[in-house]
Amino acid sequence: MLFLVLMKKTYARNLQYRSSHAINTVASAIFGLIYVSIWKGIGDPGQAGAAGYTLQNVIHYVAFNQVCLWITLFITNGLGIDRSVRTGQISLDLMRPVHLFYHLMCKEWGQVGYQLLYKSLPIYLLYIWMLNLPVPHSATTWLWTVIALLLAAYMNICVNYLIGVTSLWTTESNWLFWVHYSLSTVLSGFLIPLEWLPDWLQRISHLSFYPYLQYVPTKLYLEMESASLLIGSAIWSFGLTLLCLVVTAWVRRKVEVQGG
Repeated sequence: MLFLVLMKKTYARNLQYRSSHAINTVASAIFGLIYVSIWKGIGDPGQAGAAGYTLQNVIHYVAFNQVCLWITLFITNGLGIDRSVRTGQISLDLMRPVHLFYHLMCKEWGQVGYQLLYKSLPIYLLYIWMLNLPVPHSATTWLWTVIALLLAAYMNICVNYLIGVTSLWTTESNWLFWVHYSLSTVLSGFLIPLEWLPDWLQRISHLSFYPYLQYVPTKLYLEMESASLLIGSAIWSFGLTLLCLVVTAWVRRKVEVQGG
């Protein structure tokens, strides 16, 4: 019940700004079209590229990655914990009769749901029309894709929670978010398939959770990989959850606020 209440409140709060958020949606759609235009300019429609990708495969790959961004990457920076530390709100959050991670995680799902409906979905429909983005006919494909996206969103929530709690030890944690964002653009396969990265960078990527944020959901949607990849998503989700719980235990023993 608490999960639904917190999620609905965050969703309702975002509804107040949906007109201004439309600008972000338009800008994101345009960026995706720019990426596609670049690939169209340098690609050869009649030739298969590395790892068996055709120009059409790459266009669909880049397009669906852009659709996923608002679900798997663009969420609240640090889940807003750094702001709570500056105002002193964190002390009240820790006093609530609910676990801090669970509380913030539930709220963030409302943000993810809002962005799915008002950002990802419009971009998805636009790309179906403009780029002939394929729509899977198999219910199984949809099921694996949805599960992959849910796990990707959850992993990113966990990572941002870990980024946020560092503000209890430092006066500035925002830089960690941008490091995370920068790494994700390369290691998640956002702009190019992971198969096209140098071997040493591929190894680093596969040792991290980043491929499960973008690469795995997109490959499952395009029916270019099997559902066995979801095992890795589940393992990373479990591991990040344990890490969040351990870090929260440390946080309860060290509460240093700058506003109270």
